[in-house]
Amino acid sequence: MKNNHSKYHTLRVILGDQLNAAHSWFKTQDDGIVYLIAELHPEATYVKHHIQKLCAFFVAMERFAHALKNNGREVCYLTLDDTQQQSLQEVILNVATQYNVEYVELQRPDEYRVLQQYEQLISRHSIPQISMVESEHFLLPFSDIPDFFQAKSTVRMEPFYRKMRQRFNILMDDDNKPEGGQWNYDIANRNKIKAQDRADIPEPLCFQHDVSHVLERIHRHDITCFGKEEAYLLWPVTRQDALNLLAFFCEHLLPNFGRFQDAMTHKTPHSWSLYHSRLSFALNAKFITPMHVIQSALAAYQKNEAIDIAQVEGFVRQILGWREYVRGMYWINMPDYEQQNALNATRDLPHYFWSGKTNMKCLASAIGQSLDYAYAHHIQRLMVTGNFCMLTEIEPPQVDEWYLGIYVDALQWVELPNTRGMSQFADGGWIASKPYAASGNYIQKMSDYCGDCHYQVKEKSSAESCPLNSLYWHFMVKHRERLSKNHRIGMIYGNWDKQSDDQKQAVLARAEWCLQNIDTL
Repeated sequence: MKNNHSKYHTLRVILGDQLNAAHSWFKTQDDGIVYLIAELHPEATYVKHHIQKLCAFFVAMERFAHALKNNGREVCYLTLDDTQQQSLQEVILNVATQYNVEYVELQRPDEYRVLQQYEQLISRHSIPQISMVESEHFLLPFSDIPDFFQAKSTVRMEPFYRKMRQRFNILMDDDNKPEGGQWNYDIANRNKIKAQDRADIPEPLCFQHDVSHVLERIHRHDITCFGKEEAYLLWPVTRQDALNLLAFFCEHLLPNFGRFQDAMTHKTPHSWSLYHSRLSFALNAKFITPMHVIQSALAAYQKNEAIDIAQVEGFVRQILGWREYVRGMYWINMPDYEQQNALNATRDLPHYFWSGKTNMKCLASAIGQSLDYAYAHHIQRLMVTGNFCMLTEIEPPQVDEWYLGIYVDALQWVELPNTRGMSQFADGGWIASKPYAASGNYIQKMSDYCGDCHYQVKEKSSAESCPLNSLYWHFMVKHRERLSKNHRIGMIYGNWDKQSDDQKQAVLARAEWCLQNIDTL
């Protein structure tokens, strides 16, 4: 409790994913402003989180609060011990009263559920005066989203990405054409990691942040978590950490990033990290900016002949294209997006999504890695766990909650379009031009998972056959009326129609068995 409340006139609220020291709030010094950063029980429990995710956010918030204090700012930093069971609204109002401020300023949140809380706060409490400013993080201003996106409509990423390239003059030549003559080099970025490639995979840069005090607090407050608990956190939790990780990526990983960005392996100590930047948590918590990341990658490309355009374009597309695109799709379609279930999926998520204990090597590897590191790269999320959930018709809200909880970088604005749209096709095609359904053949093409799997990837209907093979055809046959009209996959049905009736029946019978026995696969 402060002795001189009258010296403060404004309370500014900083959420755990708004740790942006570059925000205009910090351009000037004002001794009459107090900054609130608070751990909240509701935020720790709205879904069941990976323990490393909670630790990463809580420690990043703690470090940011200390950095502000060291910079001469007045900071009200509250832990779970201070906030107990209070809601976000209650904490804001209590601290506003404690400091006797006249104004409360908020940054626009990235999640719809938090925006709802803020709007309730603004509408119900006129004293102190409450206002909201932009977070100043994303490349596309929030007000511009309706110019690029239309609700409940198909909007493709590629045209959006090209407009963003032109808008920011990224990888464009003097004639406003794409550098190298192509917009997209994805076709060059689908290499499998072969045995001779494994020894070249760099050891990842990991951090060693002592989070024992955070772990103790989480357990003392009975916050239910899952995943592998580590006393020393490997994730970046400060801007300097993020800059170091970015520099490491540009020097050691970017030369092969695109080439192996879709590849998967489980046969090296670095299988979990490969050539990926792992900057998504730092970006989503906002202690590094997307333009700084892009410019650093472009500078490395200009300086290092080992980095060709396919590598850097693939990386830029993830930041400038996909990340901004899913944010736009999220906001233009909320809250309706949470209700989408175009394929009427209703099955429960199998138990091994929480343990990794399944005979399917691809699932066991992707889920096990996620439990160990709170991380998996985009193909593991889309084409292994996501593909399995779609083929087995898992209820979309259960899929959403798992993805939102398990990954250190997961916030709803980025998770929901990726999962319900891209991964599960539950939006019926607003995002994806086709369901990303795949049999075991794709897994074998892009990984080394199949070689020592319990199941046989070349078989479709035997008791030893890879479940993905029969489940794939079961899915395609079930949704034939919808999918056969899709020009990207309609021709696939020709392969099915060539099979004999006995072969078809055997495959579908195997799929039905897999669905009925999903928990024992």
